[in-house]
Amino acid sequence: MLVEKTRTMQEKEEQGWTRQFIIETERAGEFAEVYEELGEEVCVEPVTPDHLLTEECSTCLMAECDKYVVIYTRTKK
Repeated sequence: MLVEKTRTMQEKEEQGWTRQFIIETERAGEFAEVYEELGEEVCVEPVTPDHLLTEECSTCLMAECDKYVVIYTRTKK
């Protein structure tokens, strides 16, 4: 599992990553492990405003952003 400095979603997509979902930091390892067992490469990044889909989400998540991460996957080369 990679943990990277935050990049924009567009930059991640240009590198072949697919955004899966936002999850609580303490649970991210569980899901990363599942994706890795399925043969995927996994990257976990802190939540930033460009990761949020709606403005309603941004209010709650940004207030507690240090508790959430974004999981990205891509096929191993």
